[in-house]
Amino acid sequence: MFSVTQRDPMLDLLHHLEHRIGRSFNGEALRAFEWPVPEAATTAWLPLVDIFEEPDVIRLVAEIPGVKPEDVKISVESNLLTIKGTKEQVAEEKAEKVHRYERTYGAFERTFRLSASIDPNKIKATYNLGVLTITLPKAETAKPHLIEVEFTPQKALNA
Repeated sequence: MFSVTQRDPMLDLLHHLEHRIGRSFNGEALRAFEWPVPEAATTAWLPLVDIFEEPDVIRLVAEIPGVKPEDVKISVESNLLTIKGTKEQVAEEKAEKVHRYERTYGAFERTFRLSASIDPNKIKATYNLGVLTITLPKAETAKPHLIEVEFTPQKALNA
């Protein structure tokens, strides 16, 4: 028989505070392309997300190690993209005594505000080796395009 050591909620709170302060000092708050992220108070942990913009798409790449793909739910409602999931804590049956739990477990949720230039019907998600990639195709009207300058010869003023 074994016992599971419960994590101290105060340690989780301190971990989240340290993470948020670290993001501020790393310049994340000063980015030109910022997507506000309201954090749920009930969240046990927040996956880190990188955001890349390309001519045709925007890609969100989230680290969710230890999360099964079937435990991830992605939804779009109005102009909000939400990623939810759960990372289950597996009890260590072999250990006689647990000295420390540092890995994060439990529910997570991240929400991103989509611009009107995203086509929500064409969003795709892939998962590989603990990395979730969400591809957000831009609507045709939002894609960059070149405007050709036409030459118009001027008529002679003396004619």
